Amino acid sequence: MITREKFDFIKGKYGSVASWAIWAKQGDLPKSNMGDLSVLDPEVDKDLLSKLNPNIVLVALNFAADIDHDDWDVFHKYRRYGTDFKTRFALKDTQLWGAYMTDILKNYPEVDSLKVLSHLKKHPELERENVESFRQELKDIGAENPRLVAFGNTVYDILKRNLAEFEIIKIPHYAHQMSKETYREQVKEILKDY
Repeated sequence: MITREKFDFIKGKYGSVASWAIWAKQGDLPKSNMGDLSVLDPEVDKDLLSKLNPNIVLVALNFAADIDHDDWDVFHKYRRYGTDFKTRFALKDTQLWGAYMTDILKNYPEVDSLKVLSHLKKHPELERENVESFRQELKDIGAENPRLVAFGNTVYDILKRNLAEFEIIKIPHYAHQMSKETYREQVKEILKDY
């Protein structure tokens, strides 16, 4: 279990670039309550710390947009065209609920992953630097032999190339063109072997 002191440390260091796979309950619409961050407040949810699992780390590629983030709102912010809501729907009642969530590339906003890949090929030092920062992030959150869960092929390839000592699994990216129900079924099918 994460202590309150550790939670506050992680929030202070990574709160604007990471989050936890816990969301408020969906309301009438699929995106309703996505931005409700009270579920990540240990003063509101007295059991929150026992729900958090730093030994499962969900890894996306990068920020899609260059916007300021409040603590823990990455993967939670309501955006009209955002698809983060599918992650909430897919992870509910799975072993990934409560996992730590972050991007492998920090502070590199770009919506087009092909442009990100092109940039990384031209600047391989960027990948190396971010992987080293990610290693430090894993230490800082108290992860012990974590399972890394990559959102999509691009992140999976980066993780396999640089962090092969960890167990790495790949789930589809939540932005893929599919319904939230299909996305959940695909994620659950992958997770049944883990």
